[in-house]
Amino acid sequence: MLAPALLLPAAGDALPARAAATVQVNDTGHLHRTSGRGITINQVLNEAGSASGTIPGAIYIHLRVVSVNRVTAEVNIYPHGGFVGGEASAGFRSSGATATFNGTLTVTRGSGRYSHAHASGLSFTGTIARASDAILVHVNGRLFT
Repeated sequence: MLAPALLLPAAGDALPARAAATVQVNDTGHLHRTSGRGITINQVLNEAGSASGTIPGAIYIHLRVVSVNRVTAEVNIYPHGGFVGGEASAGFRSSGATATFNGTLTVTRGSGRYSHAHASGLSFTGTIARASDAILVHVNGRLFT
């Protein structure tokens, strides 16, 4: 008995495209400072915590104050079955006991079930409690997986 033949594309033929899924993300992260201190220019706050919502899991943020009115961040989320990461840029405002930021997040990498994750223009907003440097962050928008 002959084994069934495998159907492979001929040399030069493209492999079939994987269908992309779109996920409407609406997540909130509660983070606490793991290192760094204060909100000063070029200071990096390293934060860790948990994200709840569409893609729940451990969340890590490295937030850098780049000017009196701007922050950047590296954001990494570790949901069950993978990893999603990207970079954010946001306007920044400090007032009394809190500081706020409002900008966008671009997802540039992922692994596992999120290995094809990408997005741009996700809403990235949050509040920093100045006394503890704890961060409450919200991410909202469409993620392509």
